[in-house]
Amino acid sequence: MDQDREPGRWQQSLLDGADSLFGQEPRPDDDGPDYRTLTYEVTGRVARITFNRPEHGNAITADTPGELAHTVERADLDPRVHVMLVSGRGSGFCGGYDLDIFAEHGIAGEKTTGPRDGTVLDPQVQAANHDPSRGWDPMLDYAMMSRCNRAFASLLHANKPTVAKLHGFCVAGGTDIALYADQIIAAADTKIGYPPTRVWGVPAAGMWAHRLGDQRAKRLLFTGDTISGAQAAEWGLAVEAPPPDELDERTEILLARIARLPVNQLVMVKLALNSALLAQGVATSALVGTVFDGIARHTREGYSFAHRAATHGFREAVRDRDEPFGDHGRSTFRG
Repeated sequence: MDQDREPGRWQQSLLDGADSLFGQEPRPDDDGPDYRTLTYEVTGRVARITFNRPEHGNAITADTPGELAHTVERADLDPRVHVMLVSGRGSGFCGGYDLDIFAEHGIAGEKTTGPRDGTVLDPQVQAANHDPSRGWDPMLDYAMMSRCNRAFASLLHANKPTVAKLHGFCVAGGTDIALYADQIIAAADTKIGYPPTRVWGVPAAGMWAHRLGDQRAKRLLFTGDTISGAQAAEWGLAVEAPPPDELDERTEILLARIARLPVNQLVMVKLALNSALLAQGVATSALVGTVFDGIARHTREGYSFAHRAATHGFREAVRDRDEPFGDHGRSTFRG
């Protein structure tokens, strides 16, 4: 029998077979750079990107967007990889932007040196641009936040499928990341939402209406309420919401089923389906959301929230924001 027509040939990887385009080439280097906010490894056909700041709720720092985009590109170029998994260590997936840096310490945080110095991404420059006593340049703000968005959107624009595994909490900027993934699987008790719409924020990624539809997106963003993973599955935001103790097992089953398909099939299917999603105006939603997010941080109310965080700590500011709604620290919104 012709080897090319053997049953199951299509289940081989790009590295298998005498006619493999990669047969004589060296394998990709697994010893990549040391990341400050996440880890990266390839096991079988799965690239695993794991946020690794558990002591800070995997909150987003200035390093997170670039590191996420870098690992997504590594996986996209690696012929071994069929699917990517993004998850978080510790008690939750991602608690959003690190307000200990971005609110409590006035955007800049501690003075450091690095490749951002003297650019529009320089934390000191951005801190000065958030000073309420001076003028605000909205396009300087956009230059920073749009790059965060583009990095997070690498999950959507990568050729290969991406899966986000949520547990504990996925709130605020954490949803900017997760909603760009092709598939979301969440533990039933995961807290999911964007409370900063109550003050100091608009979802920069602009993905809520595309994932949930108009009314349900507005139900969450007009109130800043959160939903559980179980309700996220009911609403179509997640493909599955198993009990927390079954999340890992169910995720691995999903990954294994996706990884059985040839890479070229996965790429073609994703590109075909993305064409419909992108035609809905995802890029426009992100642009508008990013600009309005900047404006929200420079309103009277936004400045008041940032001042409260700077003087009393961001936890106290968040408590003041959420307690009137009766859901501070709760995993689901109250009726």
